[in-house]
Amino acid sequence: MPDVFAAPRGHQLRLLVKQHPGATVGVAFIVLLLLASLFAPLPYDPTATNGSNALKAPGAEHWFGTDGAGGDVFSRVISAARIDLSLALAGTLLSLVVGLPLGLVASGKGRASDWLVRGLDAFQAFPLLILALALVSLSGNRLYMVVVAIALINVPRYIRLMRSEILSLRESRFIEAAIAMGATPGRITFRHLLPNVWGIVLVQTSLTIANAIVVIASLSFLGVGVSAPTPSWGGMIRDGAGNMSSGEWWIAGFAGIAVLLCVLAFNQLADAIGDRTARTYR
Repeated sequence: MPDVFAAPRGHQLRLLVKQHPGATVGVAFIVLLLLASLFAPLPYDPTATNGSNALKAPGAEHWFGTDGAGGDVFSRVISAARIDLSLALAGTLLSLVVGLPLGLVASGKGRASDWLVRGLDAFQAFPLLILALALVSLSGNRLYMVVVAIALINVPRYIRLMRSEILSLRESRFIEAAIAMGATPGRITFRHLLPNVWGIVLVQTSLTIANAIVVIASLSFLGVGVSAPTPSWGGMIRDGAGNMSSGEWWIAGFAGIAVLLCVLAFNQLADAIGDRTARTYR
């Protein structure tokens, strides 16, 4: 298999596409979905209802059919992407901002590190999804609390990831050489440790976004988080679940497919980043 990084810069993109077609398709899907949700003119108002058009099957007039209130499912699926993906990205960013510095603290020596690790063990003893559900419910379904809930679920993962990676790297010979040459702890951290963990952090970030999409859909399915009439994939799945038995599969089906494709796309991206990182440090 050709090495991407040995190729001329102009050929690297084509090699990446060839080696990781799943990630390429996934990224293209996410980009198109975001662009469509932000800029594309939707065929119908995603919050509009029309009782005379209720439960129409997919066709030329309504590509994904209509729901029980007569809303256009295609318009709602595309509109829901804007809010669901925005919340997922914001929650992941907050997880990074909080989790990475705490991971550095946890990887050190001293009482602060010990207390943080013990506190993390105690915190993870709670069912975090239930905690997130209670937090969002008590806030009155404030969207910023959905972001906080995503961070609560994922910050411990970043802390443990950073701690394990940095503790492992500190046993490496190049770190020992840097210490022998008189490098300061700050230089060792920012010049030698952090650049060597960014690859695995990016992999975890892609997986975190995928997990956040599932969490947001789960909260919406349970009736918290994104409130009606604002479209959300989880809410659409909840609203259409009762119609599955009578044959109106498209209400929940297309929203479920959107969640599935987004999660699959970010998982494929994580695989590609992991492969690239392994080749870089091979």
